[in-house]
Amino acid sequence: MRTPRTPWLGLALVLALASAAGSTLAQVAPGAMGSAEGQSSARMEKMREHRLQERQARHQKHLAELKGQLQLQAPQEAAWARFAQAMQPPAQPAARPDRASWEKMTTPERIDRMQAMHAEREALMKQRGDATKALYAALSPEQQKTFDAHTARFMAGMQGAHHGAAMPMHSATMR
Repeated sequence: MRTPRTPWLGLALVLALASAAGSTLAQVAPGAMGSAEGQSSARMEKMREHRLQERQARHQKHLAELKGQLQLQAPQEAAWARFAQAMQPPAQPAARPDRASWEKMTTPERIDRMQAMHAEREALMKQRGDATKALYAALSPEQQKTFDAHTARFMAGMQGAHHGAAMPMHSATMR
């Protein structure tokens, strides 16, 4: 019986490429690698900032659309202001521990850190939920129907998603 060679050929090719890449990296001057990493890091930071700005612009657009559709009355403006403020994305995404510090933690320390991060997300969700319920209570029945229809679009995309669930008006692109 003949054994298939394709998986072994693929493995050999990967190993050959890895070996070639390793020898190429070994020939790079010591200072050159640091500057390349610095440029890559700066480029990644610029990309992150650009994505954050795009996300904030989309968020503002969604809020403006909703407010226009609701046709709020003067007495409802205070509830809207609290809602809009609560829905603002954080200025900085939640800080994640870097890989090196994470690896230095013991398992119980990692569990504690994950629970703390979960508690922070839970507090934000509660704040947003409370602001949403307060606004909803201030709306007329017709406005509530409009609100339900508008927010259902955004929340439908989050069903089953680990991140962002139960955060009204917050697009799934958050993380």
